Amino acid sequence: MPRTEQLVGTRALLLAAARDEFAAHGMGGARVGRIAEQAGVSKERIYGYFGSKEKLFAAVISEALTEHATLLGPPSADPAEYAGRIYDLHRRNPHLLRLMMWEALYYDGGLPNEQPRTARYRDMVATLSEALGSQSDTEPDTEPGSESDTEAASTLLALIGLAILPTAFPQITRLILGTAADASGGDDELRTHIVRLARRMVTPSSNALT
Repeated sequence: MPRTEQLVGTRALLLAAARDEFAAHGMGGARVGRIAEQAGVSKERIYGYFGSKEKLFAAVISEALTEHATLLGPPSADPAEYAGRIYDLHRRNPHLLRLMMWEALYYDGGLPNEQPRTARYRDMVATLSEALGSQSDTEPDTEPGSESDTEAASTLLALIGLAILPTAFPQITRLILGTAADASGGDDELRTHIVRLARRMVTPSSNALT
């Protein structure tokens, strides 16, 4: 195997092993030795590739968020169904949400790669603003920082919160819904309800339930 391919393969193995470790234990509880053992390399390789455990954590988060964005895609013309897609994504990939929760606990202030991540969310807000504008009787204001963008940003945050809470806090879901949350078809029923609530949130008519 050419050395370049070997380096890429080793880096991918380290990131995969680190993702499992960080998702399970967070930045503070993760152990470089366990990551190295799972990847089948020495600890020195990790420091050679990434420099430190913190930089490895940042690389894992960056890769996970890129995967998240690719799987989810931009907000669609139907923002309520977009909430359903967010719900589906995190139910299928709970490690993505766990990594973001660990990130929130670890960093107090600025985040690694914050500027490109902010730009990505701005693009999402702009797309959602257009979708919301198409549902109203008025033309959306496309100027950055406009009132419609501010509303779209708050709506995006609310849609994400609505969609991820059952996965982020499964104990609350179980306490509120009881065995219904674990029953056959429980996920489908909850998803349907989330989409319905999201539709009420984004539709100009407060009576819209379909």
